[in-house]
Amino acid sequence: MTTQQPDITGPVPDSNPINQTSNSVPFLNRRKMLEITGMAGLAALTGVAPGPVRQPAVQERPRIACLISYWGATRSHADWIVTKLLDGYWWQGAHTPSRVEVVAVYIHQLQESGLGQKICKSKNIPIFKTVGEAVTLGGKELAVDGVVIVGEHGEYPTNLKGQWLLPRWWIYQQVVRVFEQSKRSVPVFNDKHLSYSWDEAKWMFDKSRELNFPLTGGSSIPVHYRKPEIEIDIDTPIKSSVVLGGAPDEGALFHCVDVLQAFVERRKGGETGVRSVQCIRGAETWKWTERNPWAARLLESVRTNFNLKPGHFQEIQTPNVCIVEYNDGTKAAVYNTKGVGWTYAGEIEGRKEPTIISMLDWPGPFSQYHASNSQPHWIVETMVTKKEPFPAERLLLSTGITAFNMESNWENGRFSAVGRRIETPFMNMTYRSTRGPQFNAGERPPNVPYMRGFSE
Repeated sequence: MTTQQPDITGPVPDSNPINQTSNSVPFLNRRKMLEITGMAGLAALTGVAPGPVRQPAVQERPRIACLISYWGATRSHADWIVTKLLDGYWWQGAHTPSRVEVVAVYIHQLQESGLGQKICKSKNIPIFKTVGEAVTLGGKELAVDGVVIVGEHGEYPTNLKGQWLLPRWWIYQQVVRVFEQSKRSVPVFNDKHLSYSWDEAKWMFDKSRELNFPLTGGSSIPVHYRKPEIEIDIDTPIKSSVVLGGAPDEGALFHCVDVLQAFVERRKGGETGVRSVQCIRGAETWKWTERNPWAARLLESVRTNFNLKPGHFQEIQTPNVCIVEYNDGTKAAVYNTKGVGWTYAGEIEGRKEPTIISMLDWPGPFSQYHASNSQPHWIVETMVTKKEPFPAERLLLSTGITAFNMESNWENGRFSAVGRRIETPFMNMTYRSTRGPQFNAGERPPNVPYMRGFSE
C-alpha cells in the first residue's frame, strides 16, 4: 500500500496526513487505587481506640501517550517497547511490573499496524486519529503525564545519502505545540536518534530546554547486558576509543555511536563536544586504520580478546569507519564489523592494556522482545521521577555524529569513499556525567509465552 508521507520541508498540520479510520475503543479510567488498611488490629493489641486517621495520598501511575510510526510485527520497536510498558519488563534478574499506564495511542501507519490495533483492543486503549488528540485525550489541553515516541519502522523513503526519513520530528513538533498551548509540559522519550536531520534534532533539544521538560531516548544497547559487567568510572582519563558492531546503515550505526557516547562522556573533565566527523568506506577503511596506530591497536585488542583469526574484521564485505574528534583532543572511531556484538575498547592513560566491554547478542528467547527490557525500565524511571536518566546532550551528540557521518561522503551531489571531514563547532555540548551504572545484569529472561496471549 502506498502511504502519503508527511511534508518534512515546511509547516505541518496537526492532523494525520493519512485519511485513516480510527479503531478507537471507549476510554476507560484504569487507574488503580491503593487499598488502605484500617486501625482495628492496632486497637485490639493496645486497647486504645484510634483517633481520626489521616489517609495517605494515593500514588497514581503516570498516564502515558504512545505515538508510533508503525506497529505491525513483533520485530517492530513499538512492540518491543510499548508492550513492556503494558506488561512489565525483565530487569536485574526478575520480572518487574510496569509503573506507568498507557492511556492513549496514535499510529501513523495505522492500516499496516494490525498487531498494534489488536493489542490496543485487548487492553482497552483508544487509538486516536491525530497526535494532538492522543496527548489531550480528545480534549483541548494536555491530559497525559508523559509521552513516548517510537518513530521506528514502517514504509518510509530513504534519501540518496542513506538516511531513513522517519517522522520523528513531525510527531514531536505536534506534541510541543500542545505543550505550548497548554502552558505546561511533561517528560518525552524518543526512540533512537532524534532525527536524521541535525537542524530538526537541535530544534527538538532546544524546545526541551525552552519548555523545561525532561527529554530522553536513544539506543537500547548502552543499557544492554555487558561482559564484563562493569562501568567506566567518572573522570577516567580516556585517550582514544573504538566501538565495533554491525553498522552498515544509518539505523545500525546509531546504536554503535550511542554506545560510544555512553562511555566517552565519562572521561576526565567530562564531555567537551565534538570537533569533527568523517566517514570512510570500502577498502579505504583499512588504509586509514594503518595510518592511525591508535585505532589499529584497539582493533587488534578486540580481535585477540575474542580469539578471532588475523584479518577477521577485514573480511567484511562493506567496511566503513566513522571518525570522531572531540574538542579536548580525544579520538574515537566506530567500525562496521562482525562477530563481536557491540564492543567498546578504550585506551586509558596509565593502563597497559585497553579496557574492553562487550554487549553481546540478544539475551534470552525472542519472546522477550529483543534487547529492550532495560530501555523501558529507564523510560518508566523518567516518567515516574520526571528526571532525565542521562543528560539529553548525549542524545543530541549521538544524533549529530550519525547525521554528519551520513553527510560526509557526499558533496555537491557527488559520492566519495573517503568522505570529507566536517567540522562541527555547533556540537560544542559540555556536561559532566553523574549517573551510575544503568545496564541490565543478573539472570537472563526465561522462555515464556507472550503475556498478551498472542504473538501476532
